[in-house]
Amino acid sequence: MPPTRGRPIALKLLILLLVPLLSLVGLWAFAAGLTGGDGLRLLEINKLASHLATPSERVNVQLQNERLASVEFLVTRRGGDKLARQRGQTDRTVAAFRKLAKDQRGMSPEMSSQLDALNGKLDLLGGIRAEVDDRTVAPLAVIDGYSQIVDASFRMYDAMVLVPDMSLYRQARAVTMLGEAKDLLSRERAMVVVVLARGRVEAVEREAFTGMVATRRLLYAQALSHLDSSLRGPYEELAGSPVYKEFLDAEDAIRGQAAMNGLPATAATWEVDGQNLWTALERNQAGIVEGIVDRVNPAASTILIKIGVAGGVGLLAVLASILLSLRFRKRLVRELAGLRDAAAELAEVRLSGLVERLRTNTRPPTTAEIAPLEVRTETSEVADIVRAFNHVQSTAVEAAVDQARLRHGVSQVFVNLARRNQSLLHRQLLQLDSMERATEEPEILADLFKLDHLTTRMRRHAESLIILSDQAPGRGWRNPVPILDVLRAAVAEVEEYERVEIHQPPQAALLGATVTDVAHLLAELVENATLFSPPQTRVDVRTAGTPNGLMIEIEDRGLGLPRIELDELNDRLAKMPEFDLAQSDRLGLFVVGRLAARHDIKVTLTASPYGGLTAMAFLPSALLADQPVLAGS
Repeated sequence: MPPTRGRPIALKLLILLLVPLLSLVGLWAFAAGLTGGDGLRLLEINKLASHLATPSERVNVQLQNERLASVEFLVTRRGGDKLARQRGQTDRTVAAFRKLAKDQRGMSPEMSSQLDALNGKLDLLGGIRAEVDDRTVAPLAVIDGYSQIVDASFRMYDAMVLVPDMSLYRQARAVTMLGEAKDLLSRERAMVVVVLARGRVEAVEREAFTGMVATRRLLYAQALSHLDSSLRGPYEELAGSPVYKEFLDAEDAIRGQAAMNGLPATAATWEVDGQNLWTALERNQAGIVEGIVDRVNPAASTILIKIGVAGGVGLLAVLASILLSLRFRKRLVRELAGLRDAAAELAEVRLSGLVERLRTNTRPPTTAEIAPLEVRTETSEVADIVRAFNHVQSTAVEAAVDQARLRHGVSQVFVNLARRNQSLLHRQLLQLDSMERATEEPEILADLFKLDHLTTRMRRHAESLIILSDQAPGRGWRNPVPILDVLRAAVAEVEEYERVEIHQPPQAALLGATVTDVAHLLAELVENATLFSPPQTRVDVRTAGTPNGLMIEIEDRGLGLPRIELDELNDRLAKMPEFDLAQSDRLGLFVVGRLAARHDIKVTLTASPYGGLTAMAFLPSALLADQPVLAGS
């Protein structure tokens, strides 16, 4: 519909965004060319390095030392005091790291996730120590336990490397790879301790050691290929030194097949070779980290100077844009908030309450129930939306009223037809009863019994329509009826009643007012059991007394139902279902649900041990007579 008052929202949005867009596009086109965000990311990396990476690296060093001491204690049963001192150093380093990490703010989601993962791995340190103290763990498991903690820190470093400059990124990533190679050297040193203590190399240990060696050498080679000459120099000198070559010989000896037959004479120097290489790598690692940090700060400072220039030039334009935007934003948000609140009340309160009321009461809606939305607005589009909502409300109310009337009309048709059929069927039963009494010929009497049974079933179906319309059947009893007679009456209303076996129930009786509904409910359950089980099988009906009532179980030997469908049926039976004309194939389910809700009877379907289903109906004590009545009396 065309706008009737106020200014169009398109014009408001154009005024709202025109100045900010023109100023910010010109400003940030220049700033983006200077890659202003890169400097902030570089400074963030520097901050993370000082607050997280450096403390975490100290933790890694202490964990690597503790791993070596733990393995020595485990395989030699010596060095307990040394291990205790090392654990103390590790705990102090971990506490300092966690304090700094706790105060860290502004991290990316990936960084926070990796930090949480590292803290989770550090929590496992106590369990690893307990296993070492109890000597209930293999050395390889100890090495792997500490390695998982250290690996978590390297994953945190990967998330930390956000260097925008590609060359600088490769250098920083190479430093991380060298740190991983250094940790693999620590693991190899622990494996050397195990091998020397046993005097031989087991197959499992050789396989694990071979993997460590291969990974370390690969990381070492890849990292050196990414470093420039100034950073790579110390590592190239180390690679050509006797210290490095001697350890390579030790690695090859441990990986060799001959090691299975005993250690070579050079094994005596393996531990010293590892210590010498470890010391050299620690020195080189500290130097290369310092070199990377020194490169980050100048690059960040240069970029931030460019940011300052761009920000100063565009400051006035940005301020003007913000002030103008806030003025129009406040007014527009107020109008839209009023529209939102009014629409929410209409959808969640008024219409919902009206529809719920029309389910049971078809009285026309009151003025308060169909009051139109009222929203103060100066924008024509918002006013048009309000009118559209009012039209939607009118249409929805009309549809809900028509549906309620239709549902009520269908219900009355059901009741009227069922009442007529019920009256005719009752007269037919009386006529059949008199005919049965008047004849003595077996064949005719058998046919009359069949007609009597068929009429009884037709009467139950007529009563089902009355129950679905939330009405009560016309027939009833004044006095209590024995439960055995109720069960017999229910089975008599089932087509294949010959297959049903009623086990002797306890001496109990139902109140007369509930007999018709309970018998109808049980008849629906028994019929369901006969319909969905093979014709050659029987259906068992058992009754047992409980302190709070009476439990009736109807068990068939059919194919059963899947658990999902069974749960869905039980959920429907647990509350009074509303009859849905689109689900007429579940007519018996709706009838049982209505009757169960009417008398507070709990009906549950479970799997039978014979493969079929067991329907359990619990009759509360309020439905039972105080004194039992004899069956047939």
